[in-house]
Amino acid sequence: MPAKKRLACRDCLRVLNDKKAETCPSCGSASITDDWSGYIVIIHPQQSDVAKIMGINEPGQYALKVR
Repeated sequence: MPAKKRLACRDCLRVLNDKKAETCPSCGSASITDDWSGYIVIIHPQQSDVAKIMGINEPGQYALKVR
Protein backbone atom coordinates (compact mmCIF):
# COMPACT_ATOMS: atom_id res chain seq x y z
CA MET A 1 0.00 0.00 0.00
CA PRO A 2 1.48 3.39 -0.93
CA ALA A 3 2.49 5.52 2.04
CA LYS A 4 0.44 8.55 0.92
CA LYS A 5 -2.81 6.57 1.11
CA ARG A 6 -2.24 5.64 4.73
CA LEU A 7 -3.22 7.55 7.86
CA ALA A 8 -1.10 8.53 10.84
CA CYS A 9 -2.05 9.35 14.41
CA ARG A 10 -1.24 12.90 15.48
CA ASP A 11 -0.77 11.84 19.10
CA CYS A 12 1.41 8.70 18.97
CA LEU A 13 2.70 9.05 15.35
CA ARG A 14 1.71 5.46 14.52
CA VAL A 15 1.07 4.81 10.81
CA LEU A 16 -2.25 3.00 10.43
CA ASN A 17 -2.82 0.18 7.95
CA ASP A 18 -6.58 0.82 7.79
CA LYS A 19 -7.11 3.79 5.48
CA LYS A 20 -10.68 4.19 6.76
CA ALA A 21 -9.84 4.15 10.48
CA GLU A 22 -11.58 6.71 12.67
CA THR A 23 -9.47 6.10 15.78
CA CYS A 24 -5.92 4.93 16.41
CA PRO A 25 -5.83 1.28 17.53
CA SER A 26 -2.62 1.97 19.44
CA CYS A 27 -3.57 4.95 21.64
CA GLY A 28 -7.31 5.35 20.96
CA SER A 29 -7.00 8.93 19.70
CA ALA A 30 -9.47 10.21 17.11
CA SER A 31 -6.88 12.71 15.86
CA ILE A 32 -5.72 10.99 12.69
CA THR A 33 -4.64 12.49 9.39
CA ASP A 34 -3.35 11.69 5.94
CA ASP A 35 -1.05 14.73 6.07
CA TRP A 36 2.24 13.21 7.22
CA SER A 37 5.74 12.61 5.91
CA GLY A 38 8.71 10.42 6.65
CA TYR A 39 8.44 6.80 7.67
CA ILE A 40 10.32 4.72 10.18
CA VAL A 41 9.93 1.15 11.38
CA ILE A 42 10.94 0.52 14.98
CA ILE A 43 11.70 -3.13 15.76
CA HIS A 44 13.41 -2.92 19.17
CA PRO A 45 12.37 0.38 20.80
CA GLN A 46 14.37 -0.31 23.98
CA GLN A 47 17.58 -0.50 21.92
CA SER A 48 16.82 2.34 19.50
CA ASP A 49 18.13 5.86 20.06
CA VAL A 50 15.60 7.18 17.52
CA ALA A 51 12.73 5.53 19.42
CA LYS A 52 13.96 7.12 22.66
CA ILE A 53 14.13 10.58 21.06
CA MET A 54 10.63 10.16 19.59
CA GLY A 55 9.21 8.72 22.82
CA ILE A 56 8.24 5.40 21.19
CA ASN A 57 7.87 2.38 23.46
CA GLU A 58 6.15 -0.13 21.13
CA PRO A 59 7.48 -1.75 17.94
CA GLY A 60 5.70 -0.62 14.80
CA GLN A 61 5.51 1.79 11.87
CA TYR A 62 5.70 5.52 12.64
CA ALA A 63 5.54 8.83 10.81
CA LEU A 64 8.41 11.23 11.35
CA LYS A 65 6.32 14.37 10.82
CA VAL A 66 2.55 14.68 11.25
CA ARG A 67 0.69 17.87 10.42
